[in-house]
Amino acid sequence: MEKASATRGFFQEVPVLSNQFHEDPSIQRVLKLFVPGQVLQGAASEIEQLCDEALSPQVLEWVTDAEKNQPYITGGGKNAFGRPVDTKLVVTEGWKKLQDRGFENGFSAQGYEQGLGQYTRVLQYMRLLLWEGSSANTSCPQAMQDGASRLLQRQLTGQGRKLSPVEKRVFENAFVHLTSRDPSKAWTSGQWMTERPGGSDVSKTETIASYAPVSTSDGFSPQCSPSEDIPLGPWTISGFKWFSSATDSNMTILLAQTSPGKGLSAFYAPMRRWNPNLAVSAGGKKGGMELNGVRITRLKNKMGTKSLPTAELELDGMRGWLIGEEGKGIREITTILTITRIRSAIGGLGYLSRSLAVARAFARVREVGAGRGARIRLSDSPLHMRTLSDMTIEYHGLMLLTFYGTYVMGIDEHGAASPSSSPPGSVPVAIQRLAPSSPSRATALLRVLTPVIKAYVCKNSIYLIYACMESLGGVGYLENSETEHVNLARLFRDACVLSIWEGTTDVLSTDFVRALKHPREGPESLAALDALIEAGLEGKAQGTVLAQRWAKTKSTMQGTAQEDLMSSARDLVWETAEILIGSLYLVDAGLDGDARIKEMCWRFLSTKRLTEQNAGGQYRQIDLVTNQTIVFGSGSSPSLEAKL
Repeated sequence: MEKASATRGFFQEVPVLSNQFHEDPSIQRVLKLFVPGQVLQGAASEIEQLCDEALSPQVLEWVTDAEKNQPYITGGGKNAFGRPVDTKLVVTEGWKKLQDRGFENGFSAQGYEQGLGQYTRVLQYMRLLLWEGSSANTSCPQAMQDGASRLLQRQLTGQGRKLSPVEKRVFENAFVHLTSRDPSKAWTSGQWMTERPGGSDVSKTETIASYAPVSTSDGFSPQCSPSEDIPLGPWTISGFKWFSSATDSNMTILLAQTSPGKGLSAFYAPMRRWNPNLAVSAGGKKGGMELNGVRITRLKNKMGTKSLPTAELELDGMRGWLIGEEGKGIREITTILTITRIRSAIGGLGYLSRSLAVARAFARVREVGAGRGARIRLSDSPLHMRTLSDMTIEYHGLMLLTFYGTYVMGIDEHGAASPSSSPPGSVPVAIQRLAPSSPSRATALLRVLTPVIKAYVCKNSIYLIYACMESLGGVGYLENSETEHVNLARLFRDACVLSIWEGTTDVLSTDFVRALKHPREGPESLAALDALIEAGLEGKAQGTVLAQRWAKTKSTMQGTAQEDLMSSARDLVWETAEILIGSLYLVDAGLDGDARIKEMCWRFLSTKRLTEQNAGGQYRQIDLVTNQTIVFGSGSSPSLEAKL
């Protein structure tokens, strides 16, 4: 026996994370399911390099810096002689570097680049997922950048009201900045809707917009900056925004009232403007940039996402441009919400994918007592492997649901390529069967898929990330910034916001019911859901109970008044999500006969009571090798085929 000390005795071997693109079985599986082989082959090398960079010492140092040196605002809003001056937001170097890497990697811009067609969103969001654990929340303003890009793209392609030549030039300029990969030119965007009266309910918005074309008589140049001939908007906007999670952005999309009873309108506004009278040096030099009628009153002190500057903002004469028709702002903002809600689910899966990678790596190196003096690694513990395998099955189901949603988004934006026009074997059989029959059907399906994905995936990701923390024991509960790649506490804290922002679970559940019961669009959305589930169950005997459950759920939604469905809206979202995942699991299991996926599919259906076999959820003994294979991938247990 020898006593331990602070520097002597046992020290746990540090878990080493492998490249997640190769190490995470669900990543490979989902891409195989939704992306043709030759498309994936062209993107694989770049994705592999991205994963290596996400775990590099430099990137992890930036993450730690962004987390420890949190944003702050300078001054008290006045200079030494009492004259009002702009408060200045200060963010850390790590945040800036990660923001720049996000631009360069095209985490927003890729969605608007040519070449990948209907598969653009799947590959864009898979890359984002693999980076998410190292993003330090820079993915939040980039999500709103993505949404604003899509909104302006729709305006510029004639999907809104007709634009004047000046409006077209202004919107084109913003779109070019939003979709640039050059950090010196790229913009992020804010999305300012939340106010004190209503939170996610924007009906009580207290921000007012008035049409008052700008003139030089107000003391400001009509330009946004001296380097670009872009005029300030003709609308002046004033009010108070309770949450802004992109306070360092270059522009924003916001809601405001224009006339009583007319409804809310959407506006684009730059964050800064040129003031030729501004004193910018002690020597009295005139002319400089200032905030565009915005005053940062304070930063929010949050449980998580501490690297992200979230502020309360007072708007007083902010200049902006009307988007779409006056009074139709909610319709315009929905374009952004579709993207930011899907990206919230991607964020949860990114944190979860990293957390499971840490749990797997820890299980490989951590030894525990096995009785009578014996010791085994956690990877050989039957109970620990059963726990991780159950988590892996849930995670894979969330991946299937979310990336089917991103695939539908790609068809909604780009249309679907005809299988007959593609080279033989290029389009996965699963895609041919699950693809919406038309872009309009894709739009209808996306309308109901989005709230289901955001609500179900974000909520379930949180408890699964916590379960990964628990799998590490006490070390999982620590703020492991000294070993940032295993810092699950940070990921858990940050993930907790995902089921709150962009619509809470109840808000999304209400939205789901309203979409299905919409007198004009609801029947088409329900028909699109029905076609998807039917396609997933095609020829599957295991799907009998699943089909019956869906028939009952569909009947309830069709035959019950909207107001009577609201109290059970969450139940309907959860039931729909699990039926969709079950049908997608059946498609996945039939893709190539992979025994591992077949076992995972059976376990998911059994757990959710969606199969006739074991429909009551009775206990079933599952051997260690099967669970190891589910957790680590098919290559880890060659004997699996014989055991299933």
